[in-house]
Amino acid sequence: MLFSSQELLWLLLPVAAASGWFMARREGKRKPTGLQDRFDLPEAYFRGLNFLLNEQPDKAIEVFIKVLEVNSETAETHLALGNLFRRRGEVERAIRIHQNLIARPTLDREQRSLALLELGQDYLKAGLLDRAENLFSELIENRMYSQQALRWLLHIYQQEKEWEKAIDISRRLARVTKTPMDDVIAQYYCELAEARFTAGNDTDARTYLRKAFASDSKCVRASILLGDLEASEHRDPEAIKAWKRIEEQDPLFLGEVATRIANAYRRLGDETGLYEYFDAALARQQGSGLMLVLADIIKDRDGIDAAEKFVANWLRQNPSVHGLTRLIELNMLQSEGAARDDLVMLKGIIEHLGEQRQGYACQHCGFRGNSLYWLCPGCSHWNTVKPIAEQVE
Repeated sequence: MLFSSQELLWLLLPVAAASGWFMARREGKRKPTGLQDRFDLPEAYFRGLNFLLNEQPDKAIEVFIKVLEVNSETAETHLALGNLFRRRGEVERAIRIHQNLIARPTLDREQRSLALLELGQDYLKAGLLDRAENLFSELIENRMYSQQALRWLLHIYQQEKEWEKAIDISRRLARVTKTPMDDVIAQYYCELAEARFTAGNDTDARTYLRKAFASDSKCVRASILLGDLEASEHRDPEAIKAWKRIEEQDPLFLGEVATRIANAYRRLGDETGLYEYFDAALARQQGSGLMLVLADIIKDRDGIDAAEKFVANWLRQNPSVHGLTRLIELNMLQSEGAARDDLVMLKGIIEHLGEQRQGYACQHCGFRGNSLYWLCPGCSHWNTVKPIAEQVE
């Protein structure tokens, strides 16, 4: 967002005042004692004010930066001004101010480091990731700013999908903050595994998944990926085993792989094992995803009437939009004419009313969506988006 002339006037007036005070103070120190009552401000100060009043903020900025000599007393004013410009989207101005600061030999080590940190954020906002990375890499050796620099580096590596570097920085950040990041590191390994799996490199994918489990044994994503990998290699028993592990890791996600498990059982021709597993799993978890799969199993094995009865009984104890929709669909299979048209209309209404109760939600920021994200698009936290436990009130 660009500044309006009025906004710039209010922003730069304090800087102008500081410039005038500093220059008057400096001039006052230089004058003989008898002349200190003559409060003459430098010509450049008035020139800067004139630019402001004539709505020429760019020229005013240049004048005040030059007038306000950078030293230990004025560095904070420059830092604050640069920060304000960056937050309002005036990144080029922020960069210019912070570069001017860093170039001054009068700054002490702490002030220079802070200016480097601010300049790194300027570069990051401007999309100059390589320059930002170089500055933050320099700052991670500074004990006072190492934690902030590591966090910004991690942000950069996530943006660039440099997962190996993200793993290294996460481990360093965990040591500095004394806060475990094993679950996040497991997600980075999953990113690497998924890329290798997509490229057809199953060997490397397996290696990264082993590292993901070593970092976080409860990583649901790693179990999903391992099951997919096993299934792609026609190892359905191993795939089923991997997907079943999710119930122990986080039962909310079991519905995400219910259809995969059912298909693997069918490929094996194990109809008995298929029914027994989902019958027992539904008794333990009562998830609508499991119920829908078991309804299909019962329909194929015992017929539509048996499936309708099963879904109706389940809905009495666990009312849900998904369950009611499936019951209508089963009825539609045996309806014709106007009765079927009424059921189609009712199904549409129920689906519309239930839209807000479906999908996924972030446990940290409340973001909601219809797709599963391992990294929340709303708050950029890993492992916080979960399936919504659908329940009709």
